[in-house]
Amino acid sequence: MPNSIRTTSNTQTTTNTTPATFKAGDSVLCPSVGNGTYKLFNKSKDCLTINIGNVECLYRADGRAYHDDCYVLPSLFHDTPANRQAIATLYSGSQSNQRTVIDITEPNDNEVIVMSSFELSDIACDLESAAVVISDIGKLLALIHYEKIETHVAISMARLTHDTTETWHELLQSQLGSIKKTLAMTRYGKEGK
Repeated sequence: MPNSIRTTSNTQTTTNTTPATFKAGDSVLCPSVGNGTYKLFNKSKDCLTINIGNVECLYRADGRAYHDDCYVLPSLFHDTPANRQAIATLYSGSQSNQRTVIDITEPNDNEVIVMSSFELSDIACDLESAAVVISDIGKLLALIHYEKIETHVAISMARLTHDTTETWHELLQSQLGSIKKTLAMTRYGKEGK
């Protein structure tokens, strides 16, 4: 009976166990949004941003995306030659091969706008939040109409409702302005003139 030969590998890969931390002013790489170098800005105490045109990408100090569903892997990497090389190797020098395009156009659509799913998600979040606010205002008006709350409470709630509607009006107008800039590059922007 022949002897069995076993081989084992003694190689060990050391990994950096200290998570990277980021701050405003850092130059970073973010392969999920593009293959350039980006500068981080402060959005708030615990939120950093990358601005790409009209899109604002939000991140935590640990480099993870600032969404409830994106806690798993970091999205940001310090702009170092080693990180640039690693990302170039990962994407084989071209990120466009990694892009997934979901086409929901009709066969007769002759103009198409390509937008990131992040930007579409941002628009959807704003619309959903505005719908919740409008629903809450409707409930408040019903309480006032059916005299379910006292007059002084109704006055206070009306003041808060006014402030809320003004804030949401400004937010939605800003979002609409961004959408109109994009549409201005299409025939729909020309039709509205």
